[in-house]
Amino acid sequence: MSFIFFSLVFFSLYIFSCVHGLDRSSNCSLDTFLQDFAFRALVITHRPHTGALYKANLPTDLSGMEVSIARIRSRTLWKQGANLSSFRIPSQTVPVPRVRRLAIVYENLGNRSSQYYSISGYSLITPVVGFMVFDASNARATRLRSIGIDTMGKPISIHFSKAKYSASARCATFSSNGTVDFSRIMLPNVCYTSSQGHFSVVVPLQRKQRPSYPWVIGVVLGFCALILVGYFGFVSIKLLKTKRVQAMERQADEGEILNNRWVSCSKMPSAAVTRTQPVLENGGFP
Repeated sequence: MSFIFFSLVFFSLYIFSCVHGLDRSSNCSLDTFLQDFAFRALVITHRPHTGALYKANLPTDLSGMEVSIARIRSRTLWKQGANLSSFRIPSQTVPVPRVRRLAIVYENLGNRSSQYYSISGYSLITPVVGFMVFDASNARATRLRSIGIDTMGKPISIHFSKAKYSASARCATFSSNGTVDFSRIMLPNVCYTSSQGHFSVVVPLQRKQRPSYPWVIGVVLGFCALILVGYFGFVSIKLLKTKRVQAMERQADEGEILNNRWVSCSKMPSAAVTRTQPVLENGGFP
């Protein structure tokens, strides 16, 4: 009884110190913080049943998230595998290093997934879910040691909520070192992995289409400019013709006016007849 009391006091003090400083860059990481709540669920349970999934009580600051924990024997994991909410761990899986019992912590970040996980150029279309494996051989340990698992080449399936995903949707695996690996969705709403971590389904962000207003304005302005050029061209040609006609008329006014005469069936211009009157040698007219 005293062990449970001191364990609860320890977890309460630790959680209180972290809950107000929890952010993406805090030393008290989100995973560690959620795992402490999961471990606390085991401490509160006097005799946790093997394979049973116990849900942790989270503070209101983390509403929307879900954290659970299950204890399982290594022998059971080898024979039957494990069914942990969204995850299906196949049989013939062994912990690395070998331990008698192990604890599996399940996380579902829910509507807070994008606050802690993001990918440039992609959008999350499912909550981020994850699982971590710990050595639970020592039931009195206040902190559990993280270990790995070996599935002997068999995949671990991750089942997301039923939805119709587009052809561009991809499974995203978030590694602890900050890298992201993508893989195709082989079955509807199912992704696969070979190790523990965090997972989600993402789609590429669509590029925003630029509005067509500048293009329409350019076409209208170009059409108006074409009309103006045509109009000024027409006016210029008309002015040139008018000047030519005026020049011809001016030349006609300044030149000699010729009379017209009919010669046979043709009308031809002719000058007025002007003859020098004959004058006699004595100066008289004949």
